[in-house]
Amino acid sequence: MNAIQPSRPPLQPIEKRRVTPRPKRHLRQRSYQIMALETTAKIAVNLAISGAAISALVQLLPYHWSQQEKLREIKTEVKQMEGRVNTLQAEFSRNFDPHQTKAIMQQQGYRFDPSQRQVVFMNQDPKESAQPDVSP
Repeated sequence: MNAIQPSRPPLQPIEKRRVTPRPKRHLRQRSYQIMALETTAKIAVNLAISGAAISALVQLLPYHWSQQEKLREIKTEVKQMEGRVNTLQAEFSRNFDPHQTKAIMQQQGYRFDPSQRQVVFMNQDPKESAQPDVSP
């Protein structure tokens, strides 16, 4: 069984199919044309998108610049208001400080502490005090 058996010729001969040559040249040209058309369409679409983006930027840049200017103005106003708020907070804390109530009462009103003496300065001209009054 392990012996080599002679090869048998096929009983029916295999028919060869007729191969008709296709025009490969025409198909290649057509595929190049399709690729060129597709590439041209892609470039056109990209140019249209780029044009829309550039026009949007041209319209948005002046708006952006004006917003930046407004932001600078607001920042300067905020700095001014912060200074004013700080002074008002200092004054507020001074007004409600229990250790300074007497000093504030004396500043804002004409009341004095009963233990203090009121000193009143009278303006006198030195000429009047030096010369006696002479009446005719």
